[in-house]
Amino acid sequence: MNRHDGPAGLGWVPESPCTTGCLPGPAAGRAGALRRVARWAGVFGLLLAGAFHPPALRRLARVLGVRVSLRGSFGQGELIVANHMSWLDVVVLLAVSEAAPLAKSEVSGWPLVGRIARRIGTVFVDRGRPRALPDTVATLTWVLRAGRSVLVFPEGTTWCGAQMGPFRRAAFQAAIEAGARVRPVALRYGTRAASFVGDDTLFASIGRITGMRHVDVEVIVLPGLEPDRSRRRLASAAENAVRAELGQHQSKELARL
Repeated sequence: MNRHDGPAGLGWVPESPCTTGCLPGPAAGRAGALRRVARWAGVFGLLLAGAFHPPALRRLARVLGVRVSLRGSFGQGELIVANHMSWLDVVVLLAVSEAAPLAKSEVSGWPLVGRIARRIGTVFVDRGRPRALPDTVATLTWVLRAGRSVLVFPEGTTWCGAQMGPFRRAAFQAAIEAGARVRPVALRYGTRAASFVGDDTLFASIGRITGMRHVDVEVIVLPGLEPDRSRRRLASAAENAVRAELGQHQSKELARL
């Protein structure tokens, strides 16, 4: 969820202005009842089977009616950073890469989803304990040095797609310490109905997605950035690259640099 669920006054805990009011109304091109039932059955079948490698996640995307197109390619041992609209972002990106994602600690306790997260080597961060952040950065550094890519959503929370939040800088320190390339990625959805924002629930979000005829998402892998600058400059360069690809306006934080 993208609610401000950390302790009051912690400025590093991200908060998005997007709410469920940002989501569009019922779409004209809805899937039929039988297709929706088949999709729900397919989703639970794959989750219960515990097959969480990229081919299985590509199949999960197809079961959900998500059509993924990939432009560009990933390397190894990279810090992959992308804009964040939905829990679906994780499924899509792990279906086309073999990265270890970073997620908030609450995800580990979600039914079925938490099991997936643990099985694929997710690095969890406790957003309610800012003192734990250096340990998280150290873990990310270790994973990158071991040659495995790490997937991070630097906005720290989901946005509706009509706008983006600023990229937080902490994870970029791991790339600098590991000497790992930063790989910006732009996710472009064909509909904002795929967004997971405000007081939306996972059940409602899945229902909305399975109810659509299909959801198109384009994964644009942008040129890599060498870790030869400060984390502030590295974060702003990555954010600027994603914003430019998506046609987003520059954030206030970027404008100050």
